[in-house]
Amino acid sequence: MIEAFDAEWLALREPFDHAARSVALARRLSERLPQRPRIVDLGAGTGSMFRFLAPIIGRRQDWLLVDADAALLDEAFGRISAWARRRSFNAASTGDELLVSTPTGLWRIEARTADMAHAHDVNGGLLHGWSCDAVVCSALLDLVSASWLERLFDGVRVAFFASLTVDGRDMWLPRDPSDARIRAAFRRDQFRDKGFGRALGPIAPGFALRALAARGYVTSSAPSDWHVSRTALRMQRALIEGRGVGDPRWQEMRLRQALRGRLAITIGHRDILALPPGG
Repeated sequence: MIEAFDAEWLALREPFDHAARSVALARRLSERLPQRPRIVDLGAGTGSMFRFLAPIIGRRQDWLLVDADAALLDEAFGRISAWARRRSFNAASTGDELLVSTPTGLWRIEARTADMAHAHDVNGGLLHGWSCDAVVCSALLDLVSASWLERLFDGVRVAFFASLTVDGRDMWLPRDPSDARIRAAFRRDQFRDKGFGRALGPIAPGFALRALAARGYVTSSAPSDWHVSRTALRMQRALIEGRGVGDPRWQEMRLRQALRGRLAITIGHRDILALPPGG
């Protein structure tokens, strides 16, 4: 069974995601796309990647949001509509698609529920004739297995942009001697099967870059670290609860620091851009 993420967690992390993603790589992707690009977002959740990337692309564009959770995709349409209206864009749902009218053109979004364990088949049943110019994803590659990712890259013949893949680096300040034990336990959990086979976890960025280069892609990457400040108490609490499972002493110590405004956290990620041969 594919591991699920709730909408509340996705909403909490979105500001940190947007601050962390590499704008430089996103702009490079946009420059390589056609005048009206068609983009598939794997594991789209509530549409965070769309809200980041669509304004950078700017011009007319079509999106297909793919996720295993139909409720998250429903939430995506609502959040995108609200986000668009805050920017004085018109947003209208026409059944299976959402249309966002902007001064630079129409942004058209479709959503499709799919078994993510088989979503690597981007040229097969997943798209049903929905041709694309780029495949994008966010916080996905570290959840999947090596074989899943190999099959995805075997099928992708277009630009590929993956953001926010964890790379194993983190820093909790002030430091504590028990941090190494907590980090090791969390790393073991990162390799746990999330529904795709044994997860790549923190080795995902390096594995993905090597696999793409072996297929002739021109690759580049950039750090996209979360910087969780001393005032971001809700995010700190979520990270403490997720990281220190099984060690209530460490959790209690870190929570006291957070409540006193003494805790700062950095979680390491990498963004990856891969352009096809000749692309």
